[in-house]
Formats: sequence, C-alpha cells, structure tokens
Amino acid sequence: MSKDPSDHVIFVTLVSSEDEQRRARLLIDSIRSFGGPLRRQPIWLFESHPRSAPSDDLEREGVRVLPLLIPDLAKNHPLAGKVLACAQAEELAGPEIQSLVWLSSDCLIIQPPVLFSLAPACDAVLRPVHTRNVGLLADEPIDGFWKKVYETLGVKDIEVTLESFVDRARIRAYYNSHAFAVDPSRGLLRGWLHYFETLVSDREFQSGPCKDMRHRIFLHQAVLSALITVLLDSERVRILPADYIYPYNLHQSVPPDRRATALNDLVCIACEDRTLDPSVVNDIRIDEPLRSWLSTRQP
Repeated sequence: MSKDPSDHVIFVTLVSSEDEQRRARLLIDSIRSFGGPLRRQPIWLFESHPRSAPSDDLEREGVRVLPLLIPDLAKNHPLAGKVLACAQAEELAGPEIQSLVWLSSDCLIIQPPVLFSLAPACDAVLRPVHTRNVGLLADEPIDGFWKKVYETLGVKDIEVTLESFVDRARIRAYYNSHAFAVDPSRGLLRGWLHYFETLVSDREFQSGPCKDMRHRIFLHQAVLSALITVLLDSERVRILPADYIYPYNLHQSVPPDRRATALNDLVCIACEDRTLDPSVVNDIRIDEPLRSWLSTRQP
C-alpha cells in the first residue's frame, strides 16, 4: 500500500523578532488545530532572533527549531531571511519529501490546506501577488529592475502573465510569497538563494534600479517569480484558489465580488499587522469554532 501523500510534507517558517515568535506560535497552533490530514506534519522553525524562552514545548509538538544567520550583505533587504531559510530547508529535506510548504509567520491556517500537498504531476503551487506593486504590466516595456533580474537568469523576457488579486492588473508572472509549496527535488529554493545573492552583490544594480527600499523589499519575490517561470514547466505550476493566502490585511481593498464574508470560509490567510481578536474585528464574520479558538489565544 502506498503512503499517504501528506506524509511527504514539511511546513517551514521563520521568526526574526519576539513579535514574530508570538505570531509563529499562533500559526503553529492553527496547523495543529485546523490542518486536517496535514496537522501532524513536521514544522521547521528557523530563527534569526535569539529565543527568550525554552523551545521544549515546540519540540514536543513536532517543531524543529533551527538557527539562521543572515549575512551582513543581505541585511539591507528586509526579507532576505525568507530566502535563506527556504534554501536551507530544501537542502535539509530528504528525498522522501515531496512538498516543502513555506508559510510566513503572519499567516494563519483555518481549513485543511490540502493543496499544499503536491501531486506527482506538480512542482509548485502559488498565488499571484495581491497588488501589482513593483510588478510589470504585461504590455509595458521592461524596466531596469526586471531587465537585470531576467538577464541574471539568462532570459530577455517572459511570456507568462497573471492577474493580481486585489487591483486586477494583468502583469508578467509575479507570485505572492506569503505562502507556497514546492517540490524540493527541483532545487528551486537553492537557485532562488543563488540568484538573489548574485543580485544583492551587484553594486551597480543595488545603487541603480534596486536602490529604493520598495525594490529592495520585493527583490526576493521578483527573483522567485522569474526563476519559477524559467526553471519549471508552466504545466507543472498550479495557481491556488483565492481562499488560499487571502489578503486579510487588505480586506477592505479587495473588490466586493472577491471579498470574503466569513473568515471560516478561507483556508489560509495573510494577516500582517491586522488583529485577529474577534472582539475587535468588525468587517468580516468569524463563526464558531474559530471565534472561540481565536478569543482564547489573544495576547
């Protein structure tokens, strides 16, 4: 009898501050509470911030705590730790692992995220970005930022286009990186680190097209998006439905026909700085049992 595909899944997250440690605790609890067939899968927690409390309770829950050192060169790029953690997780993953699931610490699982368990015919599952941000419109000329990213990966342009979820812009492939799943055997995440470090080390690029903080923040996402398009067959890359990585932090900006009416209807949300305290939330319905679950976990 073949093993359940969920046995080949590992969740990965990163904390870089005490606040993120608290958020990660909630994320871990949500996986264990609402993960369904994936609720008992291993969780790898990378830490670039010293832990003030022992990690024994996490280890008892199947959480492996791993230190992460961020090089000085990458510290001008606030989300560089995500790239480093993903690359290290891919290197540590054994051949039996089919799905590495990255979840930012400000995500929350609400229903079983079964689509993160990759089928043999799939190499990656992701969502488009919420808003265009630094993305390129499908019909506009390539700017200096994306030109350098594409050239670093050995291409002049890409043909894959997506629609951003909130502002509905038709853009060249640009994926959200709050949460995604990839097959570690493809080497995508180690390639992500290689090309990210190449561009971070390029002084001309850093003092030119990538000199402003907005481009530095989202360089990692641009590199990942371009690499997915170049490295993976488009037929083996799946776009997750809108109830995955729903932008709860942008809820009021989501078009009415795409706006969720109840938090319980969603599978995975990105919270960022938005509160999840049911006594405060007034723009989306929170039903039981999620309401009581969240109420008992507020700081």
